[in-house]
Amino acid sequence: MLTKRIIACLDVHDGRVVKGVQFVDLIDAGDPATQAARHAREGADEIVLLDITATHEGRKTLLETVRNTARALFVPFTVGGGIRTAHDAEQVFEAGADKVSVNSAALADPTLIDAIGRTFGAQAVVVAIDARRDPAAADPVRDAQVFVQGGRKPTGRRVVEWAREAEQRGAGEILLTSMDSDGTRAGFDCELTAAVSQAVRIPVIASGGAGTVSHFTDVFARGKADAALAASIFHFGVSSARSLKQSLAAAGVPVRLPC
Repeated sequence: MLTKRIIACLDVHDGRVVKGVQFVDLIDAGDPATQAARHAREGADEIVLLDITATHEGRKTLLETVRNTARALFVPFTVGGGIRTAHDAEQVFEAGADKVSVNSAALADPTLIDAIGRTFGAQAVVVAIDARRDPAAADPVRDAQVFVQGGRKPTGRRVVEWAREAEQRGAGEILLTSMDSDGTRAGFDCELTAAVSQAVRIPVIASGGAGTVSHFTDVFARGKADAALAASIFHFGVSSARSLKQSLAAAGVPVRLPC
């Protein structure tokens, strides 16, 4: 049985790790390289760094932040934010990333997924989807909408439909963030995660709402996620990846336990 991955996320603004609730009310959570190294030592399988204002501010990813963070790591490292072209992706890889995450730019030009995948391989392309349910829809899960520019702008695209297209274009993974659950520590959106997981054959990373061990067991079981990402609970000492994994293993979830 494949192990479930636990991923620590660093949302970065102005070179600092920040965390908010539903993409707003950001508070400082430390230095990216320091936080990344700590999470890796404590057992995180991967680190994701998202430059959350690069697209909104119309700039590229902060490459020096990526370099400093990559030097501190010995686990797979994904970087997103401000990647608009295959050349941008190349610069991020040269700065030390193992994978790139694309979101707004891929929606504006889906051939970006093809271009990065052709050059660097599908395993290096993560398509991030910021999703929000549509409470007025007949089926709020199936009709959930994709947002871009750090959750600021609706696209009119449905989440499941876009995930399928991303896979067809060569994405290696989907990073699905529930904007409704983000930062609440009230649990992942298992229904939405399951809808995407069942629609594609590539791994789906669940994001948004992690607060307790049961939230992780739930998203792996009901949500059918291949990996789960968290930020707040790691940054602010609620749990470490090590203790989370030990609890998951005790609950029967297959995980790679740290030494």
